[in-house]
Amino acid sequence: MTPRRVNSLAVICIAAAFACLALRSLHHAGAFVANLGSSRGEQQFRQSLQELQLQGTAPGPVRAWGSTGASIAVARDSLVGRRAMTLDLTGKVAFIAGIADTSGYGWAIAKELANAGATIIVGTWPPVLKLFTMALNKKSNDEAKKLDDGSLMEIAKVYPLDAAFDVPEDVPEDIKTNKRYAGVDGFTIQEVVDQITKDYGKVDFLVHSLANGPEVTKPLLETSRKGYLAASSTSAYSLVSMVQRFGPIMPKGGSVISLSYIAAERTIPGYGGGMSSAKAQLESDTRTLAYEAGRKYGIRVNTISAGPLKSRAASAIGGDGEKTFIERAIDYSETNSALGAPLFAENVGKSALCLLSDLTDGVTGTTLYVDMGLHAMGQSLDSPAFEGIDMAR
Repeated sequence: MTPRRVNSLAVICIAAAFACLALRSLHHAGAFVANLGSSRGEQQFRQSLQELQLQGTAPGPVRAWGSTGASIAVARDSLVGRRAMTLDLTGKVAFIAGIADTSGYGWAIAKELANAGATIIVGTWPPVLKLFTMALNKKSNDEAKKLDDGSLMEIAKVYPLDAAFDVPEDVPEDIKTNKRYAGVDGFTIQEVVDQITKDYGKVDFLVHSLANGPEVTKPLLETSRKGYLAASSTSAYSLVSMVQRFGPIMPKGGSVISLSYIAAERTIPGYGGGMSSAKAQLESDTRTLAYEAGRKYGIRVNTISAGPLKSRAASAIGGDGEKTFIERAIDYSETNSALGAPLFAENVGKSALCLLSDLTDGVTGTTLYVDMGLHAMGQSLDSPAFEGIDMAR
């Protein structure tokens, strides 16, 4: 056989091989499209995929490994990931418990959910309910309500909520007759669940953004039993009660988050009254609730360990006269955190949005640190032990 004929045969073989690969690819592609079916959701997926292909941003070829359904799931997840920045939560209802002003993490979480299209309803402590609702209507708060598209966040409804009480029978007489609660009723957790069920029929996202320790300024050694248990009741058990009672009206795939603090696992002087213990309970209960509520209701439960923020509630903790507790905590964090940068409420808001949405539908029972990396540090960089050494190198 002449060299020229050998080369010709080689060319023919190579061409045939490429033809076979092309036919095989067309076969898989045809099977992929043919098996998408005619359901509305799959048609929308196909249309979205075609749009991305025209833009040159579609996911690459999907290799089947046993079923077309698995292939579709991978492609769909990829599409969701690529469109994460335009997350659409239209039709979803989010209840944020513990908002009383526009300066805290609860407000930031509400804004991020509203940016994504969710309906926002909130629960506010009865003694500040009137002040909060009045503040919402003030022009001076328009900037705080402004969303990414320039519109103002709308809070669909504000419910009075005192998370220290589960049912009306739990409310003591001194609370019922307290002037700060005058004209307010239906504020126990179960009553709020009943009202929301009547108004909206469901809650897709449940945000526990509340804490209270009546003796928070006292060292643990000076904390009374009453003060310690009150901190645990309002700051930790309230999450258990809310998941118990909201769980039945949360659709499968719903999500719960709460807000914790590094004091749950590290000693933070000045954060007393049993509040560090309450945060530790909150994180432990998050893991157990993730299992129990996950199996019973098909919902996810996570918590965010957030860094210090100068909210109105945190500022009330007090200090030594020169600086408040929260001001010193912020100074320490900015100096000693891994990133060495200020933490803003929006950092926690965006992280919460991610945890609540389907973007993290495989994540539950976890504590997510959003503190500029402070939790990862084992030494304080501003310690006199490092004086004269540039630790930032």
